[in-house]
Amino acid sequence: MKIFQAKSFLRHWLLRVDEHSLHSPFFYDLYQQVIKPAPNNDHFAAIEALRHQLTINQTPITVIDLGAQSEHFSTSQRTIAQVASTSLTPQRWCQLIWRLMRFLGSKKVVELGTSMGIMSLYMANDPNVRLTTFEGNPDMVNISLTNFESFKTANIRLVEGNIDKTLPDYLESPGKIDFVWMDANHRYEPTIRYFDALKLRMAEKGVVAIDDIYHSPEMLRAWHELRQHDLVYGSLDLFRCGILFLDPTLNKQHFVCGA
Repeated sequence: MKIFQAKSFLRHWLLRVDEHSLHSPFFYDLYQQVIKPAPNNDHFAAIEALRHQLTINQTPITVIDLGAQSEHFSTSQRTIAQVASTSLTPQRWCQLIWRLMRFLGSKKVVELGTSMGIMSLYMANDPNVRLTTFEGNPDMVNISLTNFESFKTANIRLVEGNIDKTLPDYLESPGKIDFVWMDANHRYEPTIRYFDALKLRMAEKGVVAIDDIYHSPEMLRAWHELRQHDLVYGSLDLFRCGILFLDPTLNKQHFVCGA
């Protein structure tokens, strides 16, 4: 797998462009305001302090691999520190997604895969955002709820249970979704299935961001298939994640960028 990712990174590096090659005003502004800025360490100091505490917490937990098998562990018994050190979305990417949501003005947000709630806290770091996050691991749910309570968040709703069952129930409720962060099941079939379910409820200019698109050949296959979907009018391949834009005014524009 590491050989696949190394070759993929080299190919991505050869194809990527910067703001000088982005002739679309929308993508140029997005690059300048979302991709290019350096991390803001002061604004998110409390969340990063929580991340640090998680990375040194030796409490044992049970992790059920509901998606792709973990590359780091062969058993379900791990410590909070082990999971936090290998599974939490890095700071720079959490901040990039937060900037993207602000750039888009996203209000109703869905996260597939809460983990320990670090990305959730970033995305909900705006009182106007209403975040619904889905997690299937009971121990992860308990950790996340504790973290949300410590931050006194009132705009996060955590839905516990297998996403294959809980997401369809959620999508029966009314209202359009502005933004989705998909970081749950890093396999081809569930990724396509989740998108197909979500697309019917996305706002006209909705955005779906998918983590770890180069995790494996089947995830890359899912990414290439989705970026060619009839409802996708623009995409950004940032290597760590891929972003799909459903805004029809973008007129089928697709870019590979460094971040």
